[in-house]
Amino acid sequence: MEAETPKSFRGEATRRRIVEQSAAVFNRHGYSGTSMSELMAATGLEKGGLYRHFASKQDLAGAAFDYAWETVSEPRWRGLEDCASSMEKLLLLVKNFVEQPPRTLPGGCPLLNTAIDSDDGNPLLRGKARAALDQWRANIAEVVRRGQQTGELRGDIDPGAVAAIVIASLEGAVMMSRLEKTLEPLHAVGEHLAGYLQTLKTVDV
Repeated sequence: MEAETPKSFRGEATRRRIVEQSAAVFNRHGYSGTSMSELMAATGLEKGGLYRHFASKQDLAGAAFDYAWETVSEPRWRGLEDCASSMEKLLLLVKNFVEQPPRTLPGGCPLLNTAIDSDDGNPLLRGKARAALDQWRANIAEVVRRGQQTGELRGDIDPGAVAAIVIASLEGAVMMSRLEKTLEPLHAVGEHLAGYLQTLKTVDV
């Protein structure tokens, strides 16, 4: 395998920089609402410079979504590996979402934004949003499933349904908080979910 040259390192660094700087633009304005001139202004590159690293605007938008989703997802799962129980993990997951540090990505949740923006027919971005949602739901469901296996959580609950309730509640709260320009809906949903999750414990836990 040939070693990468300094030129290839520079090319990859430029590509990463383009993605990082474009992610906020796409997240604020959506795919259709983002112009090439806005991307050029954000990255400091001409159109040819952008197309040297990405085959199309959609190619760049897909990479930008991946970066945006990773950026907002990582803080949500922070600290869960140190939790001793599934209930602790679920409660911390909700707490992290509600109280996560100031966002480094303007525009709010990229999953919610992209799901709405791509609903009118952008199969690439819709597919990426769906894959992100499916993975998030599967991860939460797995935490619930492990809690059931250890006897910590009730065996009659549906892990997938629990994940759907948590995600739908949090994303809905984000939408309301953005519209009302207040964190009250997010905090209210966080408190409600904390109470709901406690009802999933087995009686003797």
